[in-house]
Amino acid sequence: MEQQQNRPRAHSGGRARAQARARQRHPDLRERHRGEPTQCSRAHRRVPIRGVPGAARLRSAASAGRSTATEAELEGSGGAPLRERARHLRAAGLTVELADHFFRHESGRLVAALTRVFGVHQLALAEDVAQHAFCRALEVWRLRGVPESPAAWLLTTAKNRALDVLRRQRTESGLAPEVARRWGGEAELTSALEDAFMPGAIRDEQLRMMLSCCPPTLPTGVQLTLILNVLCGFGAAEIASALLASRAAIEKRITRGKRALARRGELFDLSDADFEARLGTVQRALYLLFNEGYHGASTTSAVRPELCEEAIRLTALLAEHPPSASPTTHALLALMCLSAARLPARLTAGGGLLPWAEQDRSAWDQRLLAEGLRHFELSAAGRELSPFHVEAAIAVTHASAPSHELTDWSAITALYDRLLELAPSPVIGLGRAMAVAERDGPARGLKELLELPGRERLAASPFHSAALGELELRLGNEAAAGEHFRVALSRARSEVERQYLRKRLPLASH
Repeated sequence: MEQQQNRPRAHSGGRARAQARARQRHPDLRERHRGEPTQCSRAHRRVPIRGVPGAARLRSAASAGRSTATEAELEGSGGAPLRERARHLRAAGLTVELADHFFRHESGRLVAALTRVFGVHQLALAEDVAQHAFCRALEVWRLRGVPESPAAWLLTTAKNRALDVLRRQRTESGLAPEVARRWGGEAELTSALEDAFMPGAIRDEQLRMMLSCCPPTLPTGVQLTLILNVLCGFGAAEIASALLASRAAIEKRITRGKRALARRGELFDLSDADFEARLGTVQRALYLLFNEGYHGASTTSAVRPELCEEAIRLTALLAEHPPSASPTTHALLALMCLSAARLPARLTAGGGLLPWAEQDRSAWDQRLLAEGLRHFELSAAGRELSPFHVEAAIAVTHASAPSHELTDWSAITALYDRLLELAPSPVIGLGRAMAVAERDGPARGLKELLELPGRERLAASPFHSAALGELELRLGNEAAAGEHFRVALSRARSEVERQYLRKRLPLASH
């Protein structure tokens, strides 16, 4: 079975030159590896669109925030609450999904801008206003077609709605003093809203929101849930499916995370002295989010590309923003792009897993490969060398190989040695053992696997047993291979993994 540390490869003269330039700028890697080739309801429901003129301009319908606002706040221009209008939309047949990223992408942008307007303590209201903009879009676009600039249309609609809400709040005795304190008169209010919806301000607020979702006091699971909910527009049911948790558990995480945001009272300041430490926490959370999509334990599929896509999108946001565009951010983005590039080749036409050596390199996404190599070059700035740099270097080495057999396994083994120094773990050791098997033969690799430090920590997953089975099979030890494959089958996390291992079992009985 393919191991988690394996990464994609491709071959191109231009890419090889880019790889060489990047390695020249990474002194530590160069010394060790000289010559290496290197929705609209209150339940956060999706509301896709059918029969919308110009719908090809969009790539997705997405979720809006879970609402906690009052009935008055949810009244639309027609006077009916959003949940009522959403029911009319569904009854009208708006049930066919468009491309998945547009509304999700815009959800994060809108919520970030609106949080600047209302304050983080009114995050639910910001989500409600974003939700209103999406529902209004579904109504208007179905009748009039998608506008030339749908993102700008949504921003304008959300901005106008926010202005209406703030004006209403100024007439309410309990809220008027706060609105006056924050915004002053009508002119100041209008000007502040214009500023909040400027592209640069939205980017800043998205970054601040991302950093705010990952305080060290929150468990990683809560951090990932907040990122998916607030920045990616995923609803509780979608997150529960993605992270293999119950919806009730996810709703508790969302509540806990948003309470932590509200207690802070404001989003994380980009000039905060703890910026570097918080950025590292965000990078680790996005790395885990990508791995959930790439290697996660979904019961129905081996890959969840929507999680990989969101992790790449948010990491790219870090890479585009000067304060967070560190070498480590670029290394992480390189790793993600190079890994995602071979997703099309990782599965059969029926959705089954393909062994690493059998994957069709011509199916790899050349755009993502090029983007990954570009960010690998950018990661070489300065003297910083993180585990992400080394993992990306492994991916680059795979990407430069013309075939599985011609891969530079010595270089990959040496890179795993360096990675074990920086971030020792049995998963990395497993990847190294398989590289050793390619370099020195299956007997040596088997010895490495049997002596792997911390191998008991892999007992809950199928990877260690499956790797033992593969190497025993290559050595001709069919009975031992079959035993290991049966153990791996008992630990498989999805039907896709079970199907793969069932296919390996007959090979061990010949």
